[in-house]
Amino acid sequence: MIGKLQGVIDYIGNDFVILMVGGVGYKVYTSEILSLKSNVSLWIETIVREDSIRLFGFSTIAAQNLFNQLTTVSGVGPKVAMAIMATIKTETLMSAIATGDAKTIATAPGVGKKVAEKIIVELKNKMGGGSFDFSSDAGGALPDLLAALESLGYRRMDIIDMAQKLVSQNPDADVSRLVPLALKEISGK
Repeated sequence: MIGKLQGVIDYIGNDFVILMVGGVGYKVYTSEILSLKSNVSLWIETIVREDSIRLFGFSTIAAQNLFNQLTTVSGVGPKVAMAIMATIKTETLMSAIATGDAKTIATAPGVGKKVAEKIIVELKNKMGGGSFDFSSDAGGALPDLLAALESLGYRRMDIIDMAQKLVSQNPDADVSRLVPLALKEISGK
């Protein structure tokens, strides 16, 4: 199997690129943001089906591992896993799984509330020991902060990264302290 490819982006499609490696163009499905004619190195996951062989490319091993974990969940195939990863940053997705944030996962196309909850149930224990260390306070504050900001009309995908940063920077703060900080952060942009 192909484990990694390094080459030049020759073509960019909707959900794939043609990666030229040693005179051969590989069609690699990816959610990475890449530039035409740039040199890239992608970790490759090869999916073999009865009717196709597809290459999926990731800039990091962590992203590839997350993709593989997502595809172990029943109802989540490679196409849905890539849609999730194209919509939600790897770190944000891992955080959403670890904290049980189904709303964030459900923002991806093709993912409803039930599939998002199934992803959390099946992968939450596998996210422990990862790079995310949420204390019980941080785990409780993030969903409350997101709910408060959503009630003010902000879209979850627009605020989640900022909210996670605020919660991690202020681990002992409650929502009443975090909301003004978040609003100040939003207005400063």
